[in-house]
Amino acid sequence: MIAFVRGKVAALTLSSAVVEVGGVGLELLCTPGTLAGLRTGGEALLPTSLVVREDSLTLFGFADDDEKATFELVQTASGVGPKLAQAMLAVLTPDTLRIAVANDDVKTLTKVPGIGQKGAQRIILELKDRLGAPIGAAQPTRPAAAAWRDQVTEALLGLGYNGRDAERAVAAVPDPRDTPNVSALLKAALQALSKA
Repeated sequence: MIAFVRGKVAALTLSSAVVEVGGVGLELLCTPGTLAGLRTGGEALLPTSLVVREDSLTLFGFADDDEKATFELVQTASGVGPKLAQAMLAVLTPDTLRIAVANDDVKTLTKVPGIGQKGAQRIILELKDRLGAPIGAAQPTRPAAAAWRDQVTEALLGLGYNGRDAERAVAAVPDPRDTPNVSALLKAALQALSKA
């Protein structure tokens, strides 16, 4: 089995990436989210899953090990093959999928092309005790907030502001509701400094 592929991205299409490994171009079928993180000519390290069929060898590539493990696990449900498993991960993150299965959320699962009402109910029944708890839920949200504050403070110090002014400017910036955009937060801190 091929556990992962590391090499230069030779080409990208709408559904796959060609990664050059030792002079050989390996085509990996990937979700749009995984492909969005790749650039032609850039280095890539992708966990992979090799699906062997009578008439083909298909290599699927993933953004991380959690996505790969989820891909392999959902295929143990009856009626779910590699193409449908990949479609599930194209529409839902592994944690969203875990939450949907844990909460018997048929509506979320039917957003995936190829999964109907009965198919969603069967997937929930078969995977309920095997997918596990969402991984992201175990991570506290405060460290992310602290991280953006540290980054903005360091940037202000690098621009020549003293520590007290930098801390005061960062304190004036409200906490973001979503994932912190550090450059936008730095801009807000600079605006706070210009008003002071």
